[in-house]
Amino acid sequence: MKKKVENLHKMLYYYIIGGFIMNEIIKIFNETKKHNEIPNELYSKYGVKKGLRNEDGTGVLIGLTKICDVVGYKIIDDKKIDQEGKLYYRGYNLNDICDNMRTDFVYEEVAYLILFGKLPTSEQLESFKKILAENYQLPDGFISQYILRYPSMNVMNKMQRALLMLYSEDENADDTSVENTLKQGISILAKLPSIAVYAYQSKNHFFNDESLYIHHIDVGVSIAENILRLLRPNKKYLPEEVKILDLLLVVHLDHGSGNNSTFANSVIASTNTDIYSSFSGSIGSLKGTKHGGANITCLKMMNTIINEIGLDASDEKIKTVINKLLDKQFFDGSGLIYGMGHAVYTISDPRAMVIKHEAIKLAKIKNQELRLDFYIRFEALTKEIIMERKNMNICSNVDYYTGLVYNMLDIPEDLFTPLFVISRSCGWIAHNIENKLYSNRIIRPAGRYVGELYDYVKMEDRK
Repeated sequence: MKKKVENLHKMLYYYIIGGFIMNEIIKIFNETKKHNEIPNELYSKYGVKKGLRNEDGTGVLIGLTKICDVVGYKIIDDKKIDQEGKLYYRGYNLNDICDNMRTDFVYEEVAYLILFGKLPTSEQLESFKKILAENYQLPDGFISQYILRYPSMNVMNKMQRALLMLYSEDENADDTSVENTLKQGISILAKLPSIAVYAYQSKNHFFNDESLYIHHIDVGVSIAENILRLLRPNKKYLPEEVKILDLLLVVHLDHGSGNNSTFANSVIASTNTDIYSSFSGSIGSLKGTKHGGANITCLKMMNTIINEIGLDASDEKIKTVINKLLDKQFFDGSGLIYGMGHAVYTISDPRAMVIKHEAIKLAKIKNQELRLDFYIRFEALTKEIIMERKNMNICSNVDYYTGLVYNMLDIPEDLFTPLFVISRSCGWIAHNIENKLYSNRIIRPAGRYVGELYDYVKMEDRK
């Protein structure tokens, strides 16, 4: 008892002292902030592209690729002309892919396309499915030692740590040859579903005091089906649920070279480091609310709006809320309408259109038609008001409907972004390999120094 009291006193002491020191650091930072300010006009003066964006909002070209093309506008006579959004995987239109897939392994079929550049024959798909299934299992003791023993408040951070622990289990972890990178990447892709769901189950048990469910992965079913099987206590799900989750994985599979997590993957991998390190960095990027975590924010915004005005609200009430959002008078005061607008897509986001189409079917099964109708009305009225206020086209992006669909599938928010990781990991593999094969140079852009130059001042002469 005496020792516990002493330890408590020590903790309290360090907490108070640590808090005092941190407050002093913040005070120093605020007092010296003026020495670090960069006037906004200097970006234009030196032609520096903020966020690697051109002045018209288009992205700065950072490489060449044959993997994926994201189309949302045309440039005619140096003018940006809006057009219907299109997404191409290895030259195939996403809409054509989603409309024509007839297997129960849609994600696996499109993953083969992304990795190898061609649509698989039935024999090639069966072989690929077998390879994935052989890599589903985690190393012996991995679940108990690395996942259940050290639960994390955030599943994304846990996935990063789990990847770095997989490095320790790999005898050829630092072999960065193209062939080994492909083998490692496929192994990681196959293991991510169980890592994500087990990490969630561990967190839910430890921090939320819920029952712990650890089901064995089924090597005979698809990745989408395994996710639902591992997640649900009774391992039960509907075929329609598997189909829409499969399509959710497909639409997130890749989005060109410039999206933040893929670019982060390429930057890290270009140093010739191991794939576990580059993937861990990509997960860190995807965790951010401006990237993979946006669907959670969108869902929270929509729930807040619905709680405020109700699902049966008139169009006028919805318009009032939209204007309040834009005027920074509602939700988080940011002036943003989450789930609306995209850096590339202007008139439409093809991924959102695919998910919206399937969401209509799922809403009927889940008795959520009134809720989906609200989303559809809100989307249309937002487009109308943005055109009136800013004279610009805006579309719902993939995050607008995915949060709603995940919610209808009873998938917890903790797994929204990890599901994005599971899907996008295939794109990361493909870009990692493509860069190794055809660029193979360290990515090293430059920044321009705009500070002053000073003569060194001795300690006794400083003020």
